[in-house]
Amino acid sequence: MKRLFLTSSVHAVAHDIVKRVDLSRGNRLVFITTAAEPKQGDLTWLKNDRQALVDAGFDLIDYTITNKLQDQLKKELSPFDYIYLSGGDTPYLLKQSQKTGFINIVRELINKEGKVYIGTSAGSIIAGPKLPEYLFEDDGEAPDKVKNEGYGFINFTVVPHWGSEDFRDRYLNKRLKIAYKKDQVPLLLLTDSQYVSVENDKFEIVNVVASAYVYV
Repeated sequence: MKRLFLTSSVHAVAHDIVKRVDLSRGNRLVFITTAAEPKQGDLTWLKNDRQALVDAGFDLIDYTITNKLQDQLKKELSPFDYIYLSGGDTPYLLKQSQKTGFINIVRELINKEGKVYIGTSAGSIIAGPKLPEYLFEDDGEAPDKVKNEGYGFINFTVVPHWGSEDFRDRYLNKRLKIAYKKDQVPLLLLTDSQYVSVENDKFEIVNVVASAYVYV
């Protein structure tokens, strides 16, 4: 069974996600931070996401796919019950996924071996069929310089952080224009207090009360 949880900010919803899984059958989670590697400055959001998963009951290990070989990835990731992809730079994550062969590995782990996929922001976007063009514009690189193919677990593209003041100008001035492109796959706008629960070919958008979990 294919099982995914796609979030904008996992620290706001991790406590709700665990209600839909059985950690007694296995709670080992690999926290893949590759997308965050190019990010500079304050990474409090990454630490918050990590701590939220620990607080929710996951036995967590940090990991990067960068500079790994495909056979190495298969061996090192197979023992985990949950495969988590952090937020960050989505085109960079795509490049590393292609370079290392991780795309093939993660598809096998989720589609064939029944591992559970959890994504945040970049990790949710890349779960779809392709990356939206605005990500390459933000990254300063044209889409034709990299094969623009995501993991393909779902047939729509998650657009994270909808309604967030930090992303307001970017969405109003540029990002939502992709909705009018003829070849654009369906878009799913996701707030920080929502997540998408995917089970095989069905999905549900779950709303979480924002005040239920507070970080200080």
